[in-house]
Order: sequence, then structure tokens, then C-alpha cells
Amino acid sequence: MKILVLLVLGSMLTSGCSTTQITSTSGVEAANANTAASYDILLASDIQWGDLNPARGHNSPRAGNLWGDRASSGATGFLVKFKDGFSSPPHIHNVTYRGLVIDGLVHNDDPGAEVMWMPPGSFWTQPAGELHITAAKGNNNIAYIEIQQGPYLVLPSKDAFDNGQRPINMDQSNINWLDASDIKWINQPEMPATGDGIKVAFLWGNRQIKQPNGLLVKLPAGFTGTIHSQSKSFRAVVIQGQLEYQSPGVPGNKTLDAGSYFGSNGNTTHHIASHAQDESTIYIRTDGKLNINASNTK
Repeated sequence: MKILVLLVLGSMLTSGCSTTQITSTSGVEAANANTAASYDILLASDIQWGDLNPARGHNSPRAGNLWGDRASSGATGFLVKFKDGFSSPPHIHNVTYRGLVIDGLVHNDDPGAEVMWMPPGSFWTQPAGELHITAAKGNNNIAYIEIQQGPYLVLPSKDAFDNGQRPINMDQSNINWLDASDIKWINQPEMPATGDGIKVAFLWGNRQIKQPNGLLVKLPAGFTGTIHSQSKSFRAVVIQGQLEYQSPGVPGNKTLDAGSYFGSNGNTTHHIASHAQDESTIYIRTDGKLNINASNTK
């Protein structure tokens, strides 16, 4: 059985009057001084879909890369689309992956485990070699999957092994969101509360050493501002809501629905606005300094 856990703060986040700043002591900022800035974007409507497991043919979920290539050796982020009622046979993967539910309901656990349907915004991890099944229900089931290295393969249960990691299922209702008051109390007692409505949840990694790490950022309805990144690899995926997007490296204005991706390398700035009635949630993977500046909120 997977364990249900609350997130523990393992990072440092500082904030000013209109800025949420997530700091890192890794030295990535200095490295970026010599890195040419570049931008990348992919709308959910432009994703190229294929079979996640070609060996299963039409029974396979569909998958589309957002960044990287799941068939190659590098890190990759991709979407998986399940049919209503999908349930896989017991299987393993050659690599560990992380998942976030974007739409529908997803169950991912040991073959004999009680069903735990994870709604949108939920997070889970699946260690390499761990026997499990994946199931989905709903008219539109989509999840974001991320691997540290590829290729991503589906292997039979007879090849199961224990790599020392343990899986986690985290329902969205158990994610520990930190607002300005929380951050002030835990890490920065000398910093004033921002009152800008930005919330952060740290999912994995350690921001105090040089390595990638992942977090969720929740923006209030009507948010307008920027995300400034000093990272050798900044990746962002819209999990919930809808954003209007601009950047120096992407021509025109773009509307980013859930499942859309934007990223960059080097010292870069992303202009975003949320006009939805509800909050918007972004998953961010980064290895450097991150600033979220609110210029206007409702």
C-alpha cells in the first residue's frame, strides 16, 4: 500500500511587498551568467499524441511529450490520456516517475490495494521496479508524468525489483500550501507578509543543494505578474486554470489551458495573467532562483 503524507517544508521562500522569492544556495545563478536565455512553449492543443505503450496497441493510454523525449535517455515531462474505465494489468517501469492529476480521477497502487481515486491536483510517485496497476475514470482523464532519466518503458511483472524507494499517493486535499503568513512564521520572521495571495507547495527535491526540485504554485483569480527564472532548466506546466502568457522569446500572446507547458534556460522572464474566476495552479521544476512578482491581484 502507498502511504498518504503531508508535505514537509524542506526549502526556503522569502517574500517582499509584491514578490514571492524562492531562493537557492546552489550557485546556479552564477552559472547562468554565461548562459544565453532561451524560451520554449507548447499549447495543450498542439501536443503530438502517440501510444504510451505501443505493445498494447489500441488498449494503451495516449501520451504526448511536453519537453524532452520519453524514448531517449534524458529527463522528460509528458502528458498521459486515459480512457474512462481504463485499468492496466500489473506491471513495472524501468525508471521512477512522478505524476500530477490534471483532469479526471486516477488510481495508482499495488495490485491488491484498496482503490484510492486521486482528483485533479493530486500528486504521486512510482518507484522503478515496483509492481503496480494504474486505473482511471471520468470522461477526460489526463495526468502529467515526469522522469529524471529515460527511456520510459513498461515491463512485465516478472521483472519486478526493489530499488529502495517507496511510492507515495497524495490526495490534493492533503497538500500543504504555504501562504505569506506561513512562510514568515516558519522561515523568515523578519520578512513582512505580502498579502498577494500566492501560495506554494514543495513536492520534491532540496533547494539548498544543486539539484532539480519541484513545487506547485497557486495563483489567485485575477493574478497579473511575472515569473523570473535564473535556472539552467526551468519547466512549468499548467495543472489547473487558464493563463494568458507573454515572454520576450515567444511571439504574441498565448492562452495556456491546463496541460500547456512553458519553459526556459538562463536569466528569463515570463509574463502571466489569470482571468479565470478560480485560482490557477502551475507545477514548476527548476534548479535555480525563482521570483514570482504580483503586479496586480483582485
